[in-house]
Amino acid sequence: MYLFGASGHGKVIKEILNANGVKVEAFVDDNPNVNECGGRPVLHDATGLSPMIVSIGVNRIRKMIVERLKANNPAIEFKSAIHPSAVISPSAKIGEGTVVMAGAVINADAVIGNHCIVNTGATVDHDCMVEDYCHVAPGVHISGGTHVGEGTWVGVGSSVIQCLNIGKNCMIGAGSVVVKDVPDNVTAFGCPAKVIKIISK
Repeated sequence: MYLFGASGHGKVIKEILNANGVKVEAFVDDNPNVNECGGRPVLHDATGLSPMIVSIGVNRIRKMIVERLKANNPAIEFKSAIHPSAVISPSAKIGEGTVVMAGAVINADAVIGNHCIVNTGATVDHDCMVEDYCHVAPGVHISGGTHVGEGTWVGVGSSVIQCLNIGKNCMIGAGSVVVKDVPDNVTAFGCPAKVIKIISK
């Protein structure tokens, strides 16, 4: 197993993999000045390396790296990593490249897309859909039947009521309480959450 992104986030993923009995051979990173991370060597060329998890917390950069790796190696395999303490319903679906951190709960018939992060202590309830490249930050609670669009970041400690639609490429500010639908490409913040900024595409 290889991790692309020599970062604190990468160290957490390494420890999740280790807890599952999976050895991380090395990290990969574009920064030539970084040569060690989490006690593992850091390589600077991903050619031929597989399987891989992209261990970068920022959604748009994670997507960019995944697409670059696929373009350079169409046969690359992406793996998921789920902490042993996470509670995952047998009917939930977890996409490739997705990481689920310690204490997270994903309930019945929830679908988590590819290359997502469900961070420490976050909960995603029944029948939710979290699309590709999302980040559900630590301590977030998303109630049942909610749809979260691709590339959206739900900030630390936020709560989302049931059966909402949060658009793609959104930023939900930390500690927000989302009680109505959020359109695509916006920053929303507050209690209740309100749109405060349009994000340029």
